[in-house]
Amino acid sequence: MKIAICREEHFNAAHRLYNPEWNREKNREIFGKCSNENFHGHNYKLIVKVIGTPDPETGYVMDIKTLKDIIRKHIIKRFDHKNLNLDTEAFKEKNPTVEHLAIVIWNMLRGEINKKLDLKVILYETERNFVEYPCS
Repeated sequence: MKIAICREEHFNAAHRLYNPEWNREKNREIFGKCSNENFHGHNYKLIVKVIGTPDPETGYVMDIKTLKDIIRKHIIKRFDHKNLNLDTEAFKEKNPTVEHLAIVIWNMLRGEINKKLDLKVILYETERNFVEYPCS
């Protein structure tokens, strides 16, 4: 019997969506106000879901305090109050869309969480716009 534990965290970050191969007009056409040369910010809501079978001795899928500490150390500390384009290595060569951000976060967490457990990242860019990775 599998069950999911979830941890919600929040961070604030600025970014600019643009393709350096395109001119200003095409970037504005595709990315709209998200392509503002002066950047713009979001209050991200991150939900990390860890799925597995409870340990027979502890009853835990994973200690949720350990999960909290991992998220804060590897994600919040790295992205909170940062400009994703300018302040982070992860987006030096990658457009910091919410899709790419969720994949980057998942990859960072995957190395810290027991491989026997399934991992999902749900990332809200706004109250109404969010992504889930991986899908299935």
